Amino acid sequence: MSEPGEEKRLPAAALAVNRVKPAYQQVADQLRTLVLRGELVSGDRLPSEAEMVVHFGVSRSTVREALRVLSSQGLVETRRGVTGGTFVSDVVAEHVSALLEASLGLMTGRDRLSLHDMLEAREILEVPSARLAASRREDAHLAALRDALDRELVSRGREGRFVEHRTFHQVIVEAAQNPMLSIVAEPVFRVLRAQFLEPGVVEDAYAGVDEDHEAIFVAIAEQDAEEAARLMAEHLIRLRGVYRSH
Repeated sequence: MSEPGEEKRLPAAALAVNRVKPAYQQVADQLRTLVLRGELVSGDRLPSEAEMVVHFGVSRSTVREALRVLSSQGLVETRRGVTGGTFVSDVVAEHVSALLEASLGLMTGRDRLSLHDMLEAREILEVPSARLAASRREDAHLAALRDALDRELVSRGREGRFVEHRTFHQVIVEAAQNPMLSIVAEPVFRVLRAQFLEPGVVEDAYAGVDEDHEAIFVAIAEQDAEEAARLMAEHLIRLRGVYRSH
């Protein structure tokens, strides 16, 4: 691994551009592959544009376009000044989650992802999360769940209710203590809300949600993993009625 700010040497195998795709896309793909392999890591400085022109055998404009693609994906960033250059980004979970949310939103807007797809994915993520949460939860998670439950009971209006219900589910995913689950689940929550939430959800439906949440909380508090998973699965099936297809 190179020292922070040290210019990275590209492996010889990465340099030849086999022209199947547009040249800029191939350069971007090959640099991205080096990141995925760990040969380029956060903080590494890439060779200069002039050096990459020679390395890849492409024009300067091609290199710039490739870097623009990677920058739009949050993989590289350009810094100005004497110690500047193009660096591999320090990607944080929030950025990955936001990018995934935007992509899912575009796909649902163009009917490439249906309500069924989103709800099925939610069940795949949240039922195991509830099981793990029951085994791994800490006192802070229980306190956060209890707080969310208490706020649910006093919240009014569609927006306030939904926020507190979503918070309850978010804490359960966090209590599973697997960062990957949180990164993927949060965009699914937000897209379901933005794209599919039924505007006329009646108060009776919210009352049922509150009861389900209380039962799930008890199972997690008692560390009954299978009961927590079972209750979450039943809860998510009942929740299907608060969403509508486009």
